[in-house]
Amino acid sequence: MSEGGNVKFGTYPAYICGRDVTGDHARLVHTITARAIVEDTFPSLRLKQDLDRGVVSPAAAGERLVGACVVADEAMAAMALESAARAAPAWRRVPLADRIEIGRRIAARLLEHLDPIVEILVAEGTPRSAAEGMIGGLPYTSWSRETLEWCAGQFEFRRQDGTREMILRRVPDGVVCINPPQNAATVNALNGLTALLAGNSVVVRAPRGVALSCMYAMREVVAPVLEEAGAPPGTFNALCGPPMLDAWLASEHVDDVIYFGGSKKGLEFEGACIAAGKKPILELAGNDCCVVWRDADLDAAVESVTQFFLNSGQICNVPNQVVAHPAVADELIERLIVATKEIQPGFPDEPGVVLTPVLGVDWFFGCLGEALAKGATLVHGGRRLEVDGSPSDTGFFVEPSIVRVDGLHGARSLSVVRDETFFPLLPIIVPDAGTGDDVLMEEVLGFVNSNAYGLRNSFWSTGPATIQRFLDGAVHGGNLKINDSHSGFLPFLPNQGGNGLTGGAFGEASHPMLRTTRLQAVSVIRQADEEYRP
Repeated sequence: MSEGGNVKFGTYPAYICGRDVTGDHARLVHTITARAIVEDTFPSLRLKQDLDRGVVSPAAAGERLVGACVVADEAMAAMALESAARAAPAWRRVPLADRIEIGRRIAARLLEHLDPIVEILVAEGTPRSAAEGMIGGLPYTSWSRETLEWCAGQFEFRRQDGTREMILRRVPDGVVCINPPQNAATVNALNGLTALLAGNSVVVRAPRGVALSCMYAMREVVAPVLEEAGAPPGTFNALCGPPMLDAWLASEHVDDVIYFGGSKKGLEFEGACIAAGKKPILELAGNDCCVVWRDADLDAAVESVTQFFLNSGQICNVPNQVVAHPAVADELIERLIVATKEIQPGFPDEPGVVLTPVLGVDWFFGCLGEALAKGATLVHGGRRLEVDGSPSDTGFFVEPSIVRVDGLHGARSLSVVRDETFFPLLPIIVPDAGTGDDVLMEEVLGFVNSNAYGLRNSFWSTGPATIQRFLDGAVHGGNLKINDSHSGFLPFLPNQGGNGLTGGAFGEASHPMLRTTRLQAVSVIRQADEEYRP
């Protein structure tokens, strides 16, 4: 990394084959603080444009400029793939125990660099509380000792049968490319990088819009640990650049692609990936359901449901819809309104702020208008807001909003229920009150299991029999939470993955360390056996 001007975090080149690479004609993409953009939008965006074009000096930006990344060209992108392919055979021969130890060191180093990563994420626009939760949680979830040891335990099983030794083992796929999403690039890139521990070499593409936090984590956390451990150069490569999916599909070096994005484009990519002979690992949209039963702890349920408004609903692992038992629906909605009124806009560096500017404002009002036209009731919100919380026709923020939808059977005729949304509009679906609980439970389970998406579901109840019935019946989705934080991540449980529009036809709860391997059956006879005849 090079320092210069007032750039707080310097400039990050690409990292390829164990060294910094800038290319023949280095272009830079600069990170301007989100506070500056919200406070003074057009001048700040113009400053960023001028910096990227190289027509103004970084010194002119002052504290508004956080850092910059070199934008990789086609030659650099190809170099990264070739480097990873060369390193793959030697890296997969490194013993699994040694790779797991490297994983523990990466987790420890991540904790050491937590503060600067959070600071960059906040500058990029992630609220501080969300940034601390996402990054600070990784060493205790996908990179935790429990997770790494459990995954490692799946890699080999041996059985002796006379002179024959039978082995079931997981072997690495080879070269894995990671394409993290714009809305949470750093945390998802780090989560996907557990593929390294399976014996794969990896190429990470940092999105240009939020490249700095991603490249900082790759260069200051991951790369040094691998270098210190003596990993073959090229085992890990990271670069900021334009979309590279077509190049990855065309490359003879690529085996797997971890793809994050919307369901429509993601499923189209899945087909293209399979046609090109690559394994697609899809992390697509979520449209999670939270069920609140008549005997739920409403205080705890409300706390979990309001997680929907994190990042203004612009992340996938939040409860996008709530099914409320008719016996508690009115009280639940009243409590949610009280809790939601406390959620206000603000700058991402301010304590307690969870809302972010909403890009799809027209989409929000379109869904709200459709829902109201079809009989839903707006019980809170529905306005644009300025950063100080005042209503405005042009504000960047959208007021946290709640609509009541009466009737379970027709609920999915509303887009806000049927589709993943990326704005703070929460539907509370209230089934008809005339149905007995036994029948209602079956209807609710049918509703949950028929969701086109399959990321997470949660259920709130204090009754053991009711909990068991939901556990037995709710087979849809990659994660199921019972009386636990809907959005929270836990050690050893996968952070990601699901079926349906979330993960494609082969989707499941996803530990990338396992998903980027394949099962191989081995039989070995180590000495002559006269009785054995093949």
